[in-house]
Amino acid sequence: MTVLLDPTSERSPTIRPRLPRPERLDGLTIGILDIAKSRGDVFLDRLDERLRERGLAVKRYKKPTNTRPAPLPLQQQIAGEVNLVIEGLSD
Repeated sequence: MTVLLDPTSERSPTIRPRLPRPERLDGLTIGILDIAKSRGDVFLDRLDERLRERGLAVKRYKKPTNTRPAPLPLQQQIAGEVNLVIEGLSD
C-alpha cells in the first residue's frame, strides 16, 4: 500500500494501492506532463525524442503553473487520452 502526501492537504494522506506497471510499452500511448518548472522541458524533450525513436506513441501536456495541481480538466483530458504518464520536473 502506498501513501501519497498531497502538499495542499498533508493532514489527510491518501492511501491507495499502486497500479501494476505494464509489461510492455508497445501499443500504449504515453503521456508526458511538464509541470512548468524551469528547464524541465529540456529533460522531457529528450525523453519524448527517445520514446518516439522506439516507435512509441507520445502525447505532451503542460500545467499552467508549477505552484498548483494540474487543473481538473487537464487531469481528465490526460486520463482519457493516454495509458500511462511520465511527469518531470527540474530546478
